[in-house]
Order: sequence, then structure tokens, then C-alpha cells
Amino acid sequence: MKTLLPLAETIARRLIARRETIAIAESSTGGLVAAALLAVPGASAYFLGETGATGPTGNRYGDPAGHSCMAVASSVERAITLRTGNADRLANMDAFAKRALELLVEAIPAA
Repeated sequence: MKTLLPLAETIARRLIARRETIAIAESSTGGLVAAALLAVPGASAYFLGETGATGPTGNRYGDPAGHSCMAVASSVERAITLRTGNADRLANMDAFAKRALELLVEAIPAA
């Protein structure tokens, strides 16, 4: 991530200056492009599909830092809101990803 973050910060500045947004679909990069772009504070200004406030501040919808909504829709439907109470962006990203994976484990039964 250390080599990706400076590039993501450059892209973020350019998108914000141009008032443009971006959506990412990944395969071989395993989500690292999206993760790098979302690691930059203020990502909700340019990244489409973010539902929450990673930090260090809240989002434009009034959610505080450390707030994320996630859902699974399949044969089992679940939706949760996670509130960490933390403004540390990278720690929140980790907590959100971990809880999202846990939610998937809960929703997908073992064969």
C-alpha cells in the first residue's frame, strides 16, 4: 500500500479539482486499486459506491467517522451497520473489511 498511496493521492487531487468521480471494477488487482483510492481522506468526494465514513471526519450525510453499512443479498439477507467510534482511517478500513468478510461467512452456509 505504501507505493500505491502516493499515486492514489495524486488521482484524488485531480478528480476533486475536476469535480469528477470514479468507479472501480477489479480482478487481478484484488481490490487494491479501490483500497488505495479509499485510503485517501475525502474519498467520498470522488469514489462512487462508498457507504460510510472511514475517517478522519464524517461524511456528507452526517455519519461520524467509523461508520459503515454492509449487506448480503442471497438466499439469506442480512444488513448491518458497524460503528467503530474511531477516526483512524486505515484502522476503520481494516475493521470494515473484516466485518464484511465475517458477514459473508455468516451468510454462506458450509456445504
